[in-house]
Amino acid sequence: MSSDASVLFDAPGPRTRLRHNIYSVVAAVVILAIAWVVVRAFQHNGQLTAAKWKPFLEGEVWQTYLLPGLRGTIIAAVLSIVLALVIGTIFGLARLSDHLGVRIVAGVVVEISRAIPVLILMIFLYNYFAQNNLIVPDQLALTAVVIALTVYNGSVVAEIVRSGIRSLPKGQTEAAVALGMRKGQLMRLILLPQAITAMLPAIVSQMVVALKDTALGYQITFQEIVRQGQQLGAAQQNTVPSLIVVAVVMIVLNWALSKLATVLERRLRSRRRGGTVVPAATVVTGAAPGMDLTRSGTTA
Repeated sequence: MSSDASVLFDAPGPRTRLRHNIYSVVAAVVILAIAWVVVRAFQHNGQLTAAKWKPFLEGEVWQTYLLPGLRGTIIAAVLSIVLALVIGTIFGLARLSDHLGVRIVAGVVVEISRAIPVLILMIFLYNYFAQNNLIVPDQLALTAVVIALTVYNGSVVAEIVRSGIRSLPKGQTEAAVALGMRKGQLMRLILLPQAITAMLPAIVSQMVVALKDTALGYQITFQEIVRQGQQLGAAQQNTVPSLIVVAVVMIVLNWALSKLATVLERRLRSRRRGGTVVPAATVVTGAAPGMDLTRSGTTA
């Protein structure tokens, strides 16, 4: 099959390819022109001089501003991601429950959580906790950021889990039920191991969103890397270099998270190829994997 062939659209002809190449060249020229104007503006304001970048060579600047902000970003992201995965999995499975009441309650909670803007929820929680003295002042902003990110991202993860499980072939569920498997066994041994691999790209994308949304904590004085970068820019009069450094740090964090997810996905796929998913007949009959059930007289 040629590289131009596609089941979604016809392969472009010579004139269409030429037109696309012209569009690409024009877009590249426009982008380069915009970048040149931006760089000239920065140079005119003295933001790209060597003196503006010199503070980043000093350890005190990193210890005072960037490293505390990086630590706050990582802590908030890790806590919110872990909690969102746990809560999202619970509510995603609850939306697939056989009980109508459980499905309705879980659906209402998920839809409301998805509809609330994260920033508004952060501000509300911060003020609510502060007015009622529910959280110690040192952890007030962190708690509000983590809860808000957990509520929103957990609701999205719940939908990812629900759609991931529903995307699996129905024949597997029907066969497992015919063999007498309970709903918990079906989810734990048959559906979830397969759905996790399929859901992983979407879950990783949501993790990246949670990592970037920690910057919204700036509005409630949370000490994260964007806020610290802006404070560094105000103190050293090098706002643009500070934000560039912060952007590079965030790109590295997102790349590391994506790389970790890629490694995890590869391991999960290799385990599936190795046959780690327990066969349904094994669960029902108690036979060891690989045992010939026909010889032992056991039938489905």
